[in-house]
Amino acid sequence: MTAPDGHQVRIRVPATSANLGPAFDCAGLALTRHDVVEFTVAADGLEVAMSGEGAHSLPTGEDHLVVRSFRAACDELGWTTPGLRMAAQNRIPQGRGMGSSAAAVVAGVVGAWALARGADGIDTDAVLRLATAIEGHPDNVAACLLGGAVLSWMDDGGARAHRLDVDARIAPVLLVPAGTLSTHVARGLLPDLVPHADAARNAGRAALLTAALTRAPELLLAATDDRLHQRQRGDAMPESIDLVDRLRDQGLAAVVSGAGPSVLVLADRSAGDPLATIGELTRTGWDVIPLQVDTAGAAVVPAAP
Repeated sequence: MTAPDGHQVRIRVPATSANLGPAFDCAGLALTRHDVVEFTVAADGLEVAMSGEGAHSLPTGEDHLVVRSFRAACDELGWTTPGLRMAAQNRIPQGRGMGSSAAAVVAGVVGAWALARGADGIDTDAVLRLATAIEGHPDNVAACLLGGAVLSWMDDGGARAHRLDVDARIAPVLLVPAGTLSTHVARGLLPDLVPHADAARNAGRAALLTAALTRAPELLLAATDDRLHQRQRGDAMPESIDLVDRLRDQGLAAVVSGAGPSVLVLADRSAGDPLATIGELTRTGWDVIPLQVDTAGAAVVPAAP
């Protein structure tokens, strides 16, 4: 089956922050920073256009991650396009622990589903399984796809996820440095074994995190305490770990965002405006970006005029 020439969809995907402290590889949060990718069926060939983040460094052929993900979804659907034009507006910083690769994967897979089946025909379970198979783990792709806070896990059938509505008092603030860090490098610094006491402590804090995110933001500082992965990767991002420590000393629930080196603060609006304290503690070279929780996740949006 092929699509008609000129058929077009536009997909918006949010940035995400994974782990949220103790919930390593099993929790993620969608944030209001978005990439928008437009797919248009063409008569033949492939054309890739980009603006914004990574516009001058990302590939422009079949090896582009969005295109590869689109092709993988087409294979699964038994569907194809004679040619493809892809135009991406990238606002999610690359290589900074904000889920840019997960957003690319989800955009490609959802784009293929939307072109083949229409916006109402997208099977989110199938998209989650395929996107996870491409990305390698479900925490970022699940949050990107579903929005809100998402718990994710793997079973015999592939990736699974459960979405949580986040308490409206929670105010996410991203602190983004100029430098980047490869997820592969960051994960390579993790030890093969961890102390049983640290694993038990993290399990308790990850359970507490669910309550803190959904109804008790006053518990966020305790609920975001981690002993399994952040400090173990500190040699690759010492300034990030130092900033996390200084923010937490001031009572702010600060964590490394994903693989880093960005830092995420989950502030409680009811406790006052955190930006003054964050500004005082954040040295030159960090962008302070107040955001909100993205509740929509990946979405088919109207085409640009």
